[in-house]
Amino acid sequence: QVQLVESGGGLVQPGGSLRLSCAASGSIFRLMSMGWYRQAPGKQRYLVAIITSGSSINYADSVKGRFTISRDNAKKTVYLQMNSLTPEDTAVYYCNAVWYRDTYWGRGTQVTVSS
Repeated sequence: QVQLVESGGGLVQPGGSLRLSCAASGSIFRLMSMGWYRQAPGKQRYLVAIITSGSSINYADSVKGRFTISRDNAKKTVYLQMNSLTPEDTAVYYCNAVWYRDTYWGRGTQVTVSS
């Protein structure tokens, strides 16, 4: 069983930055694809960024050039550096891990971009 715990959310002004972290338990972190999803009120959850076990990376078009996903296998942690934040980035951000047919979710961390 894998547990994911997100941290780093909060309130930030437009144009600001935040760094989200997701710490994983268990021994298979390095084998898992790790992703960040977000869900705004009244909207569906969707993929923001993903990094595979081989460190291939993809981003949603809405965050390309502003967000950076990275992973530290030794710390069993995945990060999401978010720059140039706008109010449209306001959402609950969820960490996701996939290994074969198993999928795991964190509980989410709130990011609010407002002046």
